[in-house]
Amino acid sequence: MRRRLLPALAALLGTAAVAACAPQTVYVPVPATGVAPVPMQQACDTRFQVVNNSSRAVYSLQYSHASRNDWGPDQLGQSMIPSGGVWNARAANAGLYDFRITWNGGGAAELRRVDICTASRIVVTNSGLFAR
Repeated sequence: MRRRLLPALAALLGTAAVAACAPQTVYVPVPATGVAPVPMQQACDTRFQVVNNSSRAVYSLQYSHASRNDWGPDQLGQSMIPSGGVWNARAANAGLYDFRITWNGGGAAELRRVDICTASRIVVTNSGLFAR
């Protein structure tokens, strides 16, 4: 009797193992209204440019999400944005951002709470920063 149970048990376990690997059908319930849920809104484009319309080179550029308490690292590294130059960037997330630049030779300017979803340019002028 024992010899007859082992093959039967092995066949049963083999079938169960195959069934466990079979693709599963997942049903998503539709609300009682019969209307499918509205898809989530696409994230905004967080690319922007820093345009240097000032008479001096920009020595450092820092920006961070407005919810942070620090400016973050200098994004330019060993580079500068010359007068008339443009620097392309992308913010990590949507939302409000704070910007700070330092000019070569001294002086700094700050711009706070810029909605990166609606502003595509941070413009540096001799009198400060503005977004458009």
